[in-house]
Amino acid sequence: MDDVFSGYHPAVNFLFFIGAIVLGMFLAHPLFLAVSMTSSVLYYLLLSGKGGLKFLRSMVLMALLLSLLNPLFNTRGGTVLFSYWKGRPFTLEALLYGIATGGVFFTIMLWFACYNKIMTGDKFLYLFGRRAPALSLLFSMVLRLVPNFKKKAAVIATARKCVGRAPDCGSSRQRLERGVEVLSVLTSWALEGAVETADSMKSRGYGSGMRSRFSIYRFRKMDRIVAAVMVLGLFFVLGAVFLGRAAITYTPAVIMPKLDWITVAGLAGYGVFLFLPSFLHIWEDVTWRILRSRI
Repeated sequence: MDDVFSGYHPAVNFLFFIGAIVLGMFLAHPLFLAVSMTSSVLYYLLLSGKGGLKFLRSMVLMALLLSLLNPLFNTRGGTVLFSYWKGRPFTLEALLYGIATGGVFFTIMLWFACYNKIMTGDKFLYLFGRRAPALSLLFSMVLRLVPNFKKKAAVIATARKCVGRAPDCGSSRQRLERGVEVLSVLTSWALEGAVETADSMKSRGYGSGMRSRFSIYRFRKMDRIVAAVMVLGLFFVLGAVFLGRAAITYTPAVIMPKLDWITVAGLAGYGVFLFLPSFLHIWEDVTWRILRSRI
């Protein structure tokens, strides 16, 4: 089943991901971070299904690695857990800061993965094509190049495997040489595709006159309702941020504001904002199953 949130207006999609990514980068408060991590995992799994578990596991390992590496290089903190290598202290505060950093990294990577699934090239061109046509076209081509590279690399590796020159077989030197050969073929393919694209655009008269625009997107009533809910959620969370209720200091000591009604309101707004796409997806799925059961 397709994601219902992806069917909303591109401006609504873009507003959500800008808010989720920017707020996720700066809100390291444990409660806000927990909301962000939970919502990002839920929405990513709803979009990817079981196929996204491999990427999710790799991001968990990266987050754990960041969490453990920080106290090895950052020795600030008053609570020493133990000492290592010439008496360097391993502090609790540095560990907590590393866990928060790993959580922020984990959340941002998942939101970017969701962004790539929802914000397609045509949506980005629709939003920014009139204001920055050349930059929008270049950005959409770059985003399209990465998945095309992966698909072409898989095709080349499969073809070479049929003749016994797979890049994952043989000695270390052979694997390296064969991997370089695959990279060389990919580079040639990319350059050839760029020349063909440029010739095609030139023959179609790109840049020779005023550009016309065609759009299938319309700002409907549901787009307004969802946008209003998102803005309301952002209002509460930004209010908590500006009033200092979402701030936290980990080193040299953990300093966190007390939990009061402003913090709770900010958390509620943050949750409404971040869980809205997942709620719409689940609601649509449940409604569809109920309708099918009545047939």
